[in-house]
Amino acid sequence: MPETEPLALTLPIRRLVEFLLRSGSIDSRFTGFDRANEGARLHRKLQRAAVKEYPDYEAEAALRQEFGCEGITYTLEGRADGLFTDRDGMRTIDEIKTTTLPPEFITGEQSPEHWAQAQCYAAIYALQNDLPAMRVRLTYYQVDEELEFNFTHDYTAEALQDIVQGLLTQYAPWARRAAAWQRDRRASLQALTFPFAGYRPGQRAMIGAVYKTCCEGGQLLCQAPTGIGKTMSVLFPALKALEDGGPVFYLTARGTTRAAAENAVAVLHGHDASLKLRSVTLTAKDKICLQDRRECTPEACPYANGYFDRVKTALWDGLDTPTLTADALRELARRHRVCPFELGLDLSLWCDVVIGDYNYLFDPVVHLARFFESRGDYLFLVDEAHNLPGRARDMHSASLCKSAFFDARKRLGKGKSSLKNALTKINNLFIEWRHRCEEAEGRTFFARERADAFDRALQKLCEPLEIWLDEHRDPDETHEALLQLFFDVRGWLRVADTFDEHFVLQVSAYGSEVRVSMLCLDPHEFLQADFAKGRAAVLFSATLSPAGYYKDLCGVSEARAVALRSPFPAENLGLWCARNISTRYKDRADSVEKIAALLYEMVCARAGNYLAFFPSYSYLEQVREVFCTAHPEVETLRQDTAMDEASRADFLAQFTAAPGRTLLGFAVLGGVFGEGVDLAGERLIGAAIVSPGLPQVGPRQEQLRAHFEETRSSGFDYAYRFPGMNKVLQAAGRVIRTPEDKGVVLLIDDRFLAPDTRRLMPPHWDGLRAVDSAEELRAELEWFWNNK
Repeated sequence: MPETEPLALTLPIRRLVEFLLRSGSIDSRFTGFDRANEGARLHRKLQRAAVKEYPDYEAEAALRQEFGCEGITYTLEGRADGLFTDRDGMRTIDEIKTTTLPPEFITGEQSPEHWAQAQCYAAIYALQNDLPAMRVRLTYYQVDEELEFNFTHDYTAEALQDIVQGLLTQYAPWARRAAAWQRDRRASLQALTFPFAGYRPGQRAMIGAVYKTCCEGGQLLCQAPTGIGKTMSVLFPALKALEDGGPVFYLTARGTTRAAAENAVAVLHGHDASLKLRSVTLTAKDKICLQDRRECTPEACPYANGYFDRVKTALWDGLDTPTLTADALRELARRHRVCPFELGLDLSLWCDVVIGDYNYLFDPVVHLARFFESRGDYLFLVDEAHNLPGRARDMHSASLCKSAFFDARKRLGKGKSSLKNALTKINNLFIEWRHRCEEAEGRTFFARERADAFDRALQKLCEPLEIWLDEHRDPDETHEALLQLFFDVRGWLRVADTFDEHFVLQVSAYGSEVRVSMLCLDPHEFLQADFAKGRAAVLFSATLSPAGYYKDLCGVSEARAVALRSPFPAENLGLWCARNISTRYKDRADSVEKIAALLYEMVCARAGNYLAFFPSYSYLEQVREVFCTAHPEVETLRQDTAMDEASRADFLAQFTAAPGRTLLGFAVLGGVFGEGVDLAGERLIGAAIVSPGLPQVGPRQEQLRAHFEETRSSGFDYAYRFPGMNKVLQAAGRVIRTPEDKGVVLLIDDRFLAPDTRRLMPPHWDGLRAVDSAEELRAELEWFWNNK
């Protein structure tokens, strides 16, 4: 391709000016929490006021224009906060900024990037409307004192064009690099072939469905059993469909699946050494921080101090690294003395694949505002999507405890202040709730309305709490406690602004403690809005049944649903149901010895590694004690309630590929060993699943049941049966991991044979057989293992 061919680049105006003109340090003290959401709310408030003052005021005016500079064609785009005719007839661009700077520092000249952003908008509007001049107004809103400051400058159209050309000239080296990369990437991805010699059973069908969705837009819900190669089956077709869009966001619930995505990218690079593909893995700030203690202030962190003055050099260097893993980001950050977390975020704007946790799209506080303030040509790949409804509920819920406010008041010592008064008023509201709880069943009550009086008291707390934190910046226990309280209060108020019929308020008392929670029961509208920010979304997992349930709760009601069959030989899985046992709560005492006997038959049929999953720790312990007393010769392991990462690794390390003995691990259904654990071959040859996994009946679960009974006429299914069966299928999926694996799964409970439960089982479970005793199971297992 000739060098003289013009390069083309689409660039958001805000990104351009902040990239070129922002300077100084990272300072994410308390003022940084949820500032984007608060700023959007204040923007709307000021825009509504401006409409009353200027009848033709147009909020969020979309602007887009091509500019040529040094052989590059730029398409600049953005949304002006306001566009109106001033009293003297001058057309005016209004750019609104919220700030926590003290009023005496708001001069109008403290942030040149703010002027530049508005000047670009004015240049476009003047050019498109043939105007000789435009006015630019910067509106600053000081959030602590609720003060508004206005600054204006008038410019000729020619001067505005000169400003834009000056900015584009500065950006030209970066633009050439970005445009050339996009051009080369497009050609490289068009030439990319599938990185393996052949397709696994079902893989071609999955790739075709994903490609069609990514090209045409919309959503796909894909149930893909273990062995199909899900990661490559979504990433490869998404890249083939990318064209000039992107990036591809590979969103995961756990670190192990992020590693799988990184491995898939590495396979593609290994397959095609010339592949033009740049990826970044976003890692939690605490995990990637280079300091012993994370404190993101210029005084405490040398990587935060002067970050914006050095980051462009680090970015230019980083663009030479095709796979920006956590280790690669740390190395770059040390070399250039910049924050590795922020560097990863800044590099994401230059990457084709962004790998990270769900929260980077779905969490309203920490989502990537640099991408998702408006809709883009993005492709979302959501791994282990069966986890999304639960994670989304947590993201949109909030809780506060009385003890946090009481402790804060106590830490402030004697004397009077507005902060202490505000804390005392909130503590008194908690005491009133505690009295009400004492009269309620289980010392818990629910309400369908938000706690307005409580929310007003919290709002009145924010200002004196902010002032105290600003005046007491030295890190100590009191500062950390009040800082965390500030974050929690702001988080509560954010959720309170969204409280509607999809929420419920819960207040519970435990001794002197009182806990109040806003529980998001149904997150589908939030998720629907999030998915609308991109071109297409693919939600995939080994367990997405029934499809209607997941389409509903994940906010993709119009999604196409595909369920693929297991690629493994059906005869390699032995599947039985012990229908002579009930694990219902009232029957558990009678079931313990029977379950222990069944487990013994399972592990005696063939030496090897086994897991037994239980619905609770107490039930697990009851059976384990009986089993170990009766069969001390069998080695056992137990999942503990608080296992750190090292303990979990030690647990799994006991499941060796050549055990030479029998090992039975006792684990909790739905816990860390119930999904995402890959014990292939001889590392696991059998699993027993005790109970259909129904969530424990309790006040919160009953609120879910009532809500979905009222809104879907499916309360029990949505609150209990569907989530429980997903845990069962995930646990059972630990057994057969490769085409060569052979293993057994024992379902212990008569309810597994009920029609409403059988219809949730995948096709490769059609061979489920019922047994009525330990002796019958022994005969079945003997036949299975001896008939290979």
